[in-house]
Amino acid sequence: PYSVVPPVVQALLVVNGILFLLELYIGDQLVNKLALWPVGLSATPLFTVARPKFEPWQLVTYSFLHGCVAHLLLNMYAMWLFGSRMENVWGSKAFALYYFVCVIGAGLVQLFVATQTTGEGGIFPTIGASGGVFGLLLAFGLTFPNERLALIFPPVVLRAKWFVLIYGAIELWAGVTGTEAGVAHFAHLGGMLGGFMLIQYWRGKLPWKPRRRLMR
Repeated sequence: PYSVVPPVVQALLVVNGILFLLELYIGDQLVNKLALWPVGLSATPLFTVARPKFEPWQLVTYSFLHGCVAHLLLNMYAMWLFGSRMENVWGSKAFALYYFVCVIGAGLVQLFVATQTTGEGGIFPTIGASGGVFGLLLAFGLTFPNERLALIFPPVVLRAKWFVLIYGAIELWAGVTGTEAGVAHFAHLGGMLGGFMLIQYWRGKLPWKPRRRLMR
């Protein structure tokens, strides 16, 4: 039966909410440990008086932190909207694997970009579930390409496949040009890339063939 809030999406919503509340009380200490920091920091970051450093677990934990209520709510709404559909289609195990592949893919791309630009205008961490959410958006567009999505701004209706292509192009343009500073555009693209590669693997379109079908 179709679940409005399937178990993995539900768990992700709860954990993101709890971590956001902890951010409000613990603040920089939590960000120092769980946010994604560039490799090889050589200067004191502007974000905090402490000196954080990159740790491997940050490639996952950064996705559970958010900068403000609007950031959290927007990501959680998109996670529920697209994630619930995909978990119902794929099953919980495949969905969980896919989501965290997107999160890690987003983190790796952002880590590379952030490390290359360390020292340009200060050092700041990467936080937010957007990389995973963009991966879910890609999966939705590939699975339901002709489903219509009604946008609030601009007030238009687009098929999912065109929405994904346009959004991806905007993110690429914004990342290359540096538009909307403070937004991890390359992380969004990394999440989409990681998701695309995993879907292609599942579909047997890569040189390495899946040994068994994880999706139900």
